[in-house]
Amino acid sequence: MNKKLSYLKVLFLCSILLTVTITGCIEEEQKPGEKELSAPEIQLDQPSILPNWKDGEYHDYYETTDELADFKVKYPDLVNVFSIGKSVLGKDIWCIRITNEKNTEVKASCLIDGCIHGDEWEAGEACLYLAEYLLINFDKNETVTNILNSSKVYIVPILNPDGRQANERFTDNGVDPNRNFDVFFGRLFRGHCYRLGKLLGRIKIPVIKFFSNDPFKYYWNCGRYAFSEPEIHAVRDLMKELNNHDFSFYVNCHTALHTVVMPWLSFKPPFEMTLREKKVFDYIVDWIRENTEYESFRGKGFEFKTGGNAMDWCFKEFRIPSFTFEILSLDYDPWKGTGKHDHLVHWMKTTLPFFMYLLVNIENFHNWETPDIQPPLPEGVPPQPLQ
Repeated sequence: MNKKLSYLKVLFLCSILLTVTITGCIEEEQKPGEKELSAPEIQLDQPSILPNWKDGEYHDYYETTDELADFKVKYPDLVNVFSIGKSVLGKDIWCIRITNEKNTEVKASCLIDGCIHGDEWEAGEACLYLAEYLLINFDKNETVTNILNSSKVYIVPILNPDGRQANERFTDNGVDPNRNFDVFFGRLFRGHCYRLGKLLGRIKIPVIKFFSNDPFKYYWNCGRYAFSEPEIHAVRDLMKELNNHDFSFYVNCHTALHTVVMPWLSFKPPFEMTLREKKVFDYIVDWIRENTEYESFRGKGFEFKTGGNAMDWCFKEFRIPSFTFEILSLDYDPWKGTGKHDHLVHWMKTTLPFFMYLLVNIENFHNWETPDIQPPLPEGVPPQPLQ
């Protein structure tokens, strides 16, 4: 009995001591005039900032090469720059992969390329602008940070280096590279293409106009066979590699029809769109018209005049959302050689809504689900249309 009483006394004393200690701690934490200490918060919801570009400062092949190398030095944990192949004249075709390399989880991938036609400068500039926008906002803006944590963004700013330096649409073989893909390839009347390449291995005949000013009545040299051009061979192999890494969407950038186009030939066998795919594309068309200054459409129109193009081939081959993005206004007409490159910064800002919309919806695209996530955009984007 005495032992039990002793145990109870000890237990009682311990409980009193514990109560006093806890009470003292609470009183200490609540002393007036003292600030509660907490770990500093990482601000990832800051408004995104825009690249500090100036009008008129266009990037040719060599300046683009220098920019990509500079990105690699400044952002080693986000950037990998590599060559996917060489042009007809032996120039490297550079690709930049942007992702948070420290995050090793399985990620969706996408490909955006530009300047498949060398005289369409804004197509390449838009790719470079997007790359810089993503890099300068990582770890500052929540949306961009999430994109690079969960996806791999592959960008080829200049797919046709020889054409860019010569300011010509064609490869150095005189071939239209966007007619060199293996989809309805080389159809004379329906595709407005002829299979030639270099005549006698030396003479370039890039286009036959037949006295028409309508570019869709031109006949383009599509090369002797599909993927004859090393530039197109290279991007084809890159796409096949991405298909092993959750390839989710593709954008082929151009100048200057001021529109975003969905696959043109997808109503024909063997790759007609399913009902589910049509619904996704129709949703995208509506989103573009409501949220950007660009027009957009899906379906028939140029279906017999564009055989061998990148967008249709990618959709047929990999069954992913694929787009032709025609940047700049209709005032510039590269086919007729009229107009000029101007208002660079304005046109770059107009591209961001579409690019960011694709990137925030990358998983939805991969699963062919409704891409209904709205991307937050920086102030001034999209800009007011030019008067």
